[in-house]
Amino acid sequence: MNLTLIRTQQGKESTLSELYLDGEFVCYGLEDAVRENKIKGSTAIPSGKYRLGLNTYGGMNARYRKRFPELHRGMIEILDIPNFSYVYIHIGNNIGDTSGCVLVGNKMAFVDGDYEIYQSKKAYVTLYEKLLAMMVKGEVFIEVT
Repeated sequence: MNLTLIRTQQGKESTLSELYLDGEFVCYGLEDAVRENKIKGSTAIPSGKYRLGLNTYGGMNARYRKRFPELHRGMIEILDIPNFSYVYIHIGNNIGDTSGCVLVGNKMAFVDGDYEIYQSKKAYVTLYEKLLAMMVKGEVFIEVT
């Protein structure tokens, strides 16, 4: 089972995408700009196929465990990205929230030259539940195109 992130629009500093789970649209994604040379915390991950895992340590994990006590089993981490670490799928609305991660949301807008996403918590919970169920059954991958 696979998650596919298809990049669709480029803003000044943001990249909008659509996320599909086994071919079905789930939500929008938001990343930093795609850059030839990486800027730490401000660059979209390279295109490719990566395994997803659960990261069960760190400050963000503790915040999400407190915020979603019945749901949270660890941060969904995109693993083995060359020259990147601690890349999560998480809640947020604009590039100020990404830090090199993938944000999710149900609605999108173009504001002052960049993309933003909204209804992030709702999109996150829906996606998290589906991915967690899949991860319990076996390996899950994300393909970034």
